[in-house]
Amino acid sequence: MFPLPPEDRSLSPLTGWTRAHWEAVADGLLGAVEPYRSADGAVITLPGRESSSRCDGLEGYARTFLLASFRVAGGGPVELLEPYGRGLLAGPEVWEPVGERTQPMVEAASIAIGLWLTREQLWDRLPGDVQHRVAGYLAGALRHEPVDNNWWLFPVMVGGFLAAAGFHVEEAEAAVRRGLERIEPWYVGDGWYSDGANRSFDHYNGWAMHLYPVLLALLSQSPVERYGERLREFLTGYALMFDSEGGMLYHGRSLTYRFASTASLFAGALAESTPLTPGQTRGIASATLRRFLEHDALSPEGILTLGWHGPHEPSLQGYSGSASPYWAAKAFLGLLLPADHPVWTATEEPGPQGVRALAGPGLIVQNTGGLARVVNHGSQHHPGDPLYDRYAYSTRTGPTTATDIPDNHAGTGSRGRIVPRGAGSLGDGAWAASFGKGTGVASVSVVRGEVEVRLHYGEVGRETGWALAQAAPDDRVVGTTDESGATAPGGSAIQAVDNTGGCAGRTVGGAVVWGGDGLGSWLIPLAGAVTPSVLEAPEGTAFGRPALVPALTGTGATGWWVSAAVLAHDLPELPSAEVNGPEVTLTWPDGVVHVITPEGPITPEGR
Repeated sequence: MFPLPPEDRSLSPLTGWTRAHWEAVADGLLGAVEPYRSADGAVITLPGRESSSRCDGLEGYARTFLLASFRVAGGGPVELLEPYGRGLLAGPEVWEPVGERTQPMVEAASIAIGLWLTREQLWDRLPGDVQHRVAGYLAGALRHEPVDNNWWLFPVMVGGFLAAAGFHVEEAEAAVRRGLERIEPWYVGDGWYSDGANRSFDHYNGWAMHLYPVLLALLSQSPVERYGERLREFLTGYALMFDSEGGMLYHGRSLTYRFASTASLFAGALAESTPLTPGQTRGIASATLRRFLEHDALSPEGILTLGWHGPHEPSLQGYSGSASPYWAAKAFLGLLLPADHPVWTATEEPGPQGVRALAGPGLIVQNTGGLARVVNHGSQHHPGDPLYDRYAYSTRTGPTTATDIPDNHAGTGSRGRIVPRGAGSLGDGAWAASFGKGTGVASVSVVRGEVEVRLHYGEVGRETGWALAQAAPDDRVVGTTDESGATAPGGSAIQAVDNTGGCAGRTVGGAVVWGGDGLGSWLIPLAGAVTPSVLEAPEGTAFGRPALVPALTGTGATGWWVSAAVLAHDLPELPSAEVNGPEVTLTWPDGVVHVITPEGPITPEGR
């Protein structure tokens, strides 16, 4: 960890962190990469894995330049720009050129944003010939086709800067229009965009799809208009995806960007388009940044590692290289808020809690304070990808790997193409439904309190629950109970459970795995003849290895397979389930009744 100022528990009772801590971390990250900068300043080649693009030195320059620009534009020392200014002299001749769907297009956007943010301190002081060479290099992003997803926004940001600087103006303005028009059909509602012409819903909504249009408007001093309205709606659900201890949702690709997930929170404050209070914005962001730094996101040299809590290969993609994690620089967007802004001066507050159905992306988001989770009936990148295809994800668990026992999964093969069938509120709970094209299984989730009831109509055969990482396999104690007969938390015990809601130490039909922190993962049958078991996933998750996964195997009753999946410290009371042909009646302990069909719930209003 870098040297940090003293904590301020009066201003920040949750984390102790203030704006000064963010500045200190930014300075520490920048200082740590300097030994890896080339003599001409144009590339920063960090130790570690080479990406598939093989332009890691450019990534090192561009992404840390973005960090330095946020720091300087936020009132930091202008000297931080000096090595990057030197790099601009040689860069256009050293950097890999921008081509069709090539990584330099991504990095050109970061360079353009950095130059736009620090125009007075850096760009306006460059000799005219250097400006022409740099502008000529960046203009390559205007003339080549991007990948058909969030990449359309990279020419948008390059174009915005070049037009503002008076270079290639006609091409630049056309690129801005073209990019913004391309992402428009991908907006599905509830504040969410698909990341391309598919159903890929993940953190790219926050660190790309919302960030760039809003930043473009702010830098060009234009109204944020619909982009601000959509950002506000997005944050209403997205803010629930962070838990009170700084955990962020582990779901989707490029997770090694880590605390870049907080960029959209600050964007909302900058654009005055947020449902969060200033104290909540800082509280969520500071907790997330602090958690990662305290959970091995940094190497001993202060370099961001490729992974999650330390290095973790399954969290990576082929395009992930040694400098890729520095997209985390986007989190420091908050430094553009002046020091006297309420985000920095208000008393820190915890983020919101509750449950929310997001019909657009087909998700249920639930936050109970110390845990946030997403139930997935609509997000998919490629069929079979464990980072997208599981039924649920959380801030305390990660999916098992593609070659291991799948967690939060129904069936013995791939889920197939996910076809969403809707999502909505259900009294004080929420529901979502989908159909597995290729498997023929219709699935519905009903979330109420800490309980998720999973209902599958079709051939399932096996279902798994939440995977909990363990310190080592031999730490497990099978069947350990306390004097009252209840399973003792904290002992990593595996225990059969009573499906009436108690944990009575007898084999009645369910399974539970206890994590070392006292978190339990239950999977309990509510309908169907099944056999409980606990499966070991040797490769573990991003939270440790190996992992243990509760499982049920068997057959459903009259086509239905109904179970309760719970991730909590204590098992709450569960509903009963009565199967009546194509319908299941769920009766909750407080008397609330839900009638479920393969398409979703029947309510007094219809559906």
